[in-house]
Amino acid sequence: MSTRADDLRRIEAEVGTLIRRVKRVMGERAREVHPDLHPMTYFILSHLAANGPMRGADLSDAFDMDKGGVSRQVQTLVDLGLVERKPAPEDRRAILLDASDEGRKRLAHMIQVRSERFDERLADWTDADLALFARQLATYNTALSDD
Repeated sequence: MSTRADDLRRIEAEVGTLIRRVKRVMGERAREVHPDLHPMTYFILSHLAANGPMRGADLSDAFDMDKGGVSRQVQTLVDLGLVERKPAPEDRRAILLDASDEGRKRLAHMIQVRSERFDERLADWTDADLALFARQLATYNTALSDD
């Protein structure tokens, strides 16, 4: 029988494995959207698709990055045709950033393919197993949210 300390170490090890897998998967997702897309740039594109249009300063805040770093990432996305710059309707001097139609289309396709693959890999899990794991993972993330 394992002790609480053993279980905590096992959880930490499994989370480490999960983090390594997530890093790999983020790179794969980025390349599925566009072969030249870096994972951080993928996150910015995803954020714009879900929350845009927005100013560059808002992206800087969202990712806790300096404006220059965000600007370089955004320029890459613009060059790839995945993000557009538009004048803000309330202040034509301000520029808003948003995912382009092409960017949204590529993201949607990648999400569909990845979701199908994910569903296949968890095909043996019952609906109750999935729901329980989702609840436990949310509880875990909430418990560690201030780390």
